Amino acid sequence: MLNIIIWGIVFYVFYRVYKSYKTFQHVYYTQAQFKNMTITKEAIAQSELGLFTALCAKVAKADGHIDELEAELIGNMFNDISKVFPEPHTVKAYLKEIFSEEKQRPRNLDSVVSQLYVLVHRDKAKRQMMMSFLIHIAFIDGKVTAAEENILTKIAAFLHFSGAELEAMMKHFQSSFSEVKTQSSIAQAYETLGANAEDDLKTIKKKYRSLVKKYHPDIIQAQGADEHYIEDAMQKTQGINEAYEIIKKEKG
Repeated sequence: MLNIIIWGIVFYVFYRVYKSYKTFQHVYYTQAQFKNMTITKEAIAQSELGLFTALCAKVAKADGHIDELEAELIGNMFNDISKVFPEPHTVKAYLKEIFSEEKQRPRNLDSVVSQLYVLVHRDKAKRQMMMSFLIHIAFIDGKVTAAEENILTKIAAFLHFSGAELEAMMKHFQSSFSEVKTQSSIAQAYETLGANAEDDLKTIKKKYRSLVKKYHPDIIQAQGADEHYIEDAMQKTQGINEAYEIIKKEKG
């Protein structure tokens, strides 16, 4: 009888720990949601994640170029999104096409974000995650241009965020970016990437991409996420990117 009571207590403790963990683990999309979906480019483009991909394209292209870290993060986003759909390789190819096409279509922004809001209006946490990721893209190169800020302001309005809410999110990201520690030496840069001075640039780039993949914000499942999850991911990826840029410059 005593053993039963003890095991009952142990089970209860593990159950409470599990419940506590799940409280902080936000799973926004699962394979079960899309298992019966017929995979076509049009279906993907009209889905929440296809429309979100279109918005990412517009923010990424707002300043006129897409830099290396931006491309890495977007590539990882394609990987994350495609995994929840049937035929992930096909979906990933469609996402790339949608991104490529939508970055050349600045004039349909209102239509895209309006369609997205219809699909996600009941879930403010999801909308906030999406908005945070878009702000993250704008901050990639360390500054937000007027064009990027204009697009973010319009998207925020359509997603029903107030001006004060957007300003607070922007300030959080600005603060997170300013807190990224500047690499004090080339040795520290190599240490950040887990690389050696003897490594060639191809090897270093491989390590860089691996680290960005490891620490990038996962918009599908924010593991152990709180409201600052994407901001924390930005700090890590910016530090990794800074180290990579220092080493590239040092190697000519």
